[in-house]
Amino acid sequence: MVFRLKDSWVWDFWLADDGASYHMYYLHAPKSLGDPELRHSNARIGHATSTDLRTWEPQGVVLEPDDPDAFDATSTWTGSVVQGQDGTWRMFYTGARFYETHNIEAIGVATSPDLRTWTKQRDTIIEADARWYERYGDSTWPEEAWRDPWVFADPAGDGWHMLITARANTGDVDNRGVIGHARSQDLLTWSVMPPLSSPGAGFAHVEVPQTTTIDGRNVLFFSCGLDKLSATKAPSHQGGGIWSLEVGQQTGPYDLAASTVITPAALYSGRLIQDRAGQWMMMACHDANSDGSFEGIISDPMPVHWDPARASLTTTPGPNHDTDHRPVPHTPRGTACPPRTTDTPARSCS
Repeated sequence: MVFRLKDSWVWDFWLADDGASYHMYYLHAPKSLGDPELRHSNARIGHATSTDLRTWEPQGVVLEPDDPDAFDATSTWTGSVVQGQDGTWRMFYTGARFYETHNIEAIGVATSPDLRTWTKQRDTIIEADARWYERYGDSTWPEEAWRDPWVFADPAGDGWHMLITARANTGDVDNRGVIGHARSQDLLTWSVMPPLSSPGAGFAHVEVPQTTTIDGRNVLFFSCGLDKLSATKAPSHQGGGIWSLEVGQQTGPYDLAASTVITPAALYSGRLIQDRAGQWMMMACHDANSDGSFEGIISDPMPVHWDPARASLTTTPGPNHDTDHRPVPHTPRGTACPPRTTDTPARSCS
């Protein structure tokens, strides 16, 4: 059954597998805020566990803002989890600071011995490099986009890569979305690198990127809604939020202009993971109802495979997945919102 919280909206999430249980980390914010747009400046990271990717047991909040001067002073946002050779689990996550007219994003890390208790490592902060990436004030864009880190081991054994939602510092304002890149040999020290894609591909931003190999194909997987497509790309787009692209190498480069939509607009922030039988599955946020209202739940897993005829990933909806959503504009993420409240998100599952 879908994952939902009785008193909180749930949206972006990421997954880890310790071999016995799946661990889901998710953004949530209290419905008592009234307006779902306020969730971005009130986000906390929750934790749930499952043995089958379908039945989830909430485990409470694992990360939240706790220092008014920190990079994550307002909200803790989307990330990914990897285990290093030392056995330590590391969560690379986005921190956001909201101001009246804009927000600033950066990437930090927390560590855990067991995927349940997390400790922020305050000396590791990764920020956008102005040599290649847009910083706030470089254009009229209302944020400094540097979020959604996806960390994975180099397939050739040469350290680690981080894919990042970022914007180039050149091009039309609505067409600067790129896949940012950072590298590390030890998961401790990171160097920001040039982007792995070029601006001008039709995206204002390219969110929650992930790369893996499915059915022998190296695939890039990301999200972008209709409202964040460029003026030149949007007229030819019929709706849909999750995209895929076959790539020569997981480590790039990526020709984003050749990507294909694989889901209706109602699904967003998709994640790929293998079940215990080795089948690749996709889970995603139910981003909007057919009337455009924000739903705030996470789908059941759906089998996913590479479709040679479409040159794209294809999903098979599960028995509880609603396929009747009509394409609607994606609810914007990451735009400026009023300061966070001190409400504590509910932790019970309905």
